[in-house]
Amino acid sequence: MVASKKKYTQAKVSCYMGYFTQAAVVNLAPLLFVIFQNTFGISYEMLARIVLINFVVQISADLISIRLAKRFSLKSLAVAAHVVCTAGFIMFAFLPSLTGYAGILIATTVYSFGGGMIEVVVNPVVDACDDAEGGEKSPAAIAILHSFYCWGHILVIIVSTLFIKVFTDASWYILPLIWGVVPLINIFMFASAKMPESKAEDKGLSFGKLFSMKLFLLAAILMVTGGAAEQAVAQWSSLFAEKGLGISKASGDLLGPACFAFCMAVVRIVTGLLGNRVNIKKLLFASASLAIVGYGMMVFIKNPVVSLVGCSVCGVAVAIMWPGVLSMTSNEIPHGGATMFGVLALFGDIGCSVGPWVTGLVSDKAVTVSDSLSEKFSFFSSLSPDQIGLKCGLLAAVVFPVIMLVALMFFKNKSKKL
Repeated sequence: MVASKKKYTQAKVSCYMGYFTQAAVVNLAPLLFVIFQNTFGISYEMLARIVLINFVVQISADLISIRLAKRFSLKSLAVAAHVVCTAGFIMFAFLPSLTGYAGILIATTVYSFGGGMIEVVVNPVVDACDDAEGGEKSPAAIAILHSFYCWGHILVIIVSTLFIKVFTDASWYILPLIWGVVPLINIFMFASAKMPESKAEDKGLSFGKLFSMKLFLLAAILMVTGGAAEQAVAQWSSLFAEKGLGISKASGDLLGPACFAFCMAVVRIVTGLLGNRVNIKKLLFASASLAIVGYGMMVFIKNPVVSLVGCSVCGVAVAIMWPGVLSMTSNEIPHGGATMFGVLALFGDIGCSVGPWVTGLVSDKAVTVSDSLSEKFSFFSSLSPDQIGLKCGLLAAVVFPVIMLVALMFFKNKSKKL
């Protein structure tokens, strides 16, 4: 068994690096939002559109990759995914200087498609490795796999922030080339890795059957709200720290999004290690409640330190939402199969796209009426238009954990009746 485990070590490491690539795909552009505003003169809504396109393209990639997986091996799809990501990062470095905002959107579309393919590939590869090794599957192994997205997020923040501080904003275009090295290396890692044979999965319930179940529809709502609650903070925390709180970019990134990602990583690992000893429904209810508190701290507390603590609180709160809903739904609908998990992942990605977009859209509108808001509400009187806009945008995003709380109440009641 030891020899078998060593045989698939490279495949597992490649999957971990895949999540590092995914972390760069999702989180690099938001770190550059202020630079994009200053360089290309684009609005909050246009920035939010970058995030929206990122996740919408990933959703499309999910659907296409599921079909491709029936015709091609996981290894070939993994290699192709990283080729596309590498190409997208190279485009991200050069296209914006040639075509401006359109170049950002084109590059985002390309590397996001690769990121969506990676999501489809890495989980079944690790699952197949566990099957081939013949051991009992551990929740800790899956938790560690998913935590690499969080560790990658932290690394993207630290390296990118320090790079900008040393080489100035004008050198931002070099960052995509730096992060493009990760998928470039992983092309060869996956290509040369010994891969286990993945057994055909039970497709589970049909689409019609799933969507006829009220419990599944509630789970879909939970996935949307969980993804939205997470990414509304993750995608905007860097710009919020710099423009909303008046903190320098380096300090804001390290104390805002970096701490957010660190809290997510720790909570995911701890929850995975605890396994079945955790009551997922109660934990999700507590998470949604804590997310509301975290959002409130970011919006209503003017002290920058406390607001940044609120960002970390949100990291703790949202960490278990995505994996927790999947686990809870699997327990309640045990025969849902791969189709159920695939559809739930799509709803989660929809939430990831809608949450940041709503935050940006509301922020944009609030900036245009900031003078009126300052006159009507004394709380806004001492704040700049950017601060008013960002706080209003994050306040709008509170609706997602609130909806999650309501849906959880119905989910709990429904599961008792089954």
